[in-house]
Amino acid sequence: MSKKTTRRWGVAALTAVLCAGSVALSAPSAPAAPSVSAASAAWATAEVGGALAPWADRAGSAPAVQAAPRITRAQVLARAKTWLTANNGRPVPYSQNKRWKDGYRQDCSGYVSMALGLSKPGPNTVSLKNDGFTRRISMKDLAPGDLVIKANSNNPDNRHVVIFDGWANNAHTVYKSYEQAGGVGTRWKQHSYGVNGRDGYHAYRPVNIVG
Repeated sequence: MSKKTTRRWGVAALTAVLCAGSVALSAPSAPAAPSVSAASAAWATAEVGGALAPWADRAGSAPAVQAAPRITRAQVLARAKTWLTANNGRPVPYSQNKRWKDGYRQDCSGYVSMALGLSKPGPNTVSLKNDGFTRRISMKDLAPGDLVIKANSNNPDNRHVVIFDGWANNAHTVYKSYEQAGGVGTRWKQHSYGVNGRDGYHAYRPVNIVG
């Protein structure tokens, strides 16, 4: 083979290598995984007339849940108490579309999110039940700081969540609880939600609670 032929083959090979490298460098990279903050925004769906808020996951997929800080039962109840007097000595008023000064929604699930120390403005009632924030337990196993949730309705006015604060009688037919109630705001009240097992309410334990 002549030197001229060898030189031509060498140039062709070098050109092929350079072209391949160019393709590799110019190929579109895979999209980056969403940050934790972006993922947490997806589940923070406000309960406003059943409509999704602008930051909601409109595709209906189950977004990743942001890791919640560990919290004790005593801390949950202490945080819940703060909204009883946070409004200049009065309860924080109820609202499905407003946020309180601390950044949490002023509805029942926003209040519970505040008490649990979850990311602001807080997941809605359905997310509290379904998206890894809680696990189902028996009503008889309820302990202070656990939740009683009704989330089987498409209408946010028919969904609710309260914070369990202990049984009010030895028969365990009535319990003490903290809640954010429509037309009332934050209150401590005795309830029997979930006791009969037929009203759609069930007991749940927050996964970030200690003890």
